Amino acid sequence: MDLEKTLLRKVGEAIHRFKMIRDGDRVAVALSGGKDSATLLEALLLLQKRAPIDFSVCAFTVEQGKFLRPIEPLGEYLKQRGVAWTYYRDAPSLRLLDDQPEHGCDLCSRYRRRAVYEVAHGLKANVIAFGHTADDFCEALLRNMMFTGRLSALPPVTSSRDREYRLIRPLVFVTEDITRAYAEALGVPVVPCGCSQKTGTVRRALRDMFAEIERKYPHLKENILSAMGNVDTGRLLDPRLLHLEGAPRRELFPIVTEL
Repeated sequence: MDLEKTLLRKVGEAIHRFKMIRDGDRVAVALSGGKDSATLLEALLLLQKRAPIDFSVCAFTVEQGKFLRPIEPLGEYLKQRGVAWTYYRDAPSLRLLDDQPEHGCDLCSRYRRRAVYEVAHGLKANVIAFGHTADDFCEALLRNMMFTGRLSALPPVTSSRDREYRLIRPLVFVTEDITRAYAEALGVPVVPCGCSQKTGTVRRALRDMFAEIERKYPHLKENILSAMGNVDTGRLLDPRLLHLEGAPRRELFPIVTEL
């Protein structure tokens, strides 16, 4: 398999299908230090040269005090590639480690989101690209179904609350076996985050479950991704999506407030 050809085909398909990048966009790639976001950056740099539209690419990394190795090798790699890179040490996140060492992922995520928007503003970017892969989309779908009671995953394209930024995930059709092999082939220095090494988490349990099932059904993630884009609303349990004969949608199950 030609890794680069496969990668560009899948990323190109996502960008085209969901209209992720448009003429004149400035795309800031959020580099987490891992293989996925590094692969995304390389794919966008290649597509920038081949695409029929004009867009620019830059990259940034938010330091929250959880990298397990020095970040400098990543900076040197990007410098050699001629990529504009911003390294941002987020002071509130670093203080969080001292003040609340057992803080949850939601708090860390909220701090990171604020920092991402702040950096993107400084870079004059209107698009922020994240390295979530097909694996992340499939895991999000199962996690929401199993633990939140919602049939949802990650959005391939969305906007920030004030609509200042378009948030895109161009690796939606790219599995992690591709990003892993591609990053290794390029010699990208990977800087892991401590959160990715945790055991006993829901995410780790889902990954182990996928790995076990895929030994017998290797196209599992492809089928799940296909299902997310082929929704049969008539075979779900949301009354808002069903045409129930003789029953007004909003008054199907009247709520009894007094007995």
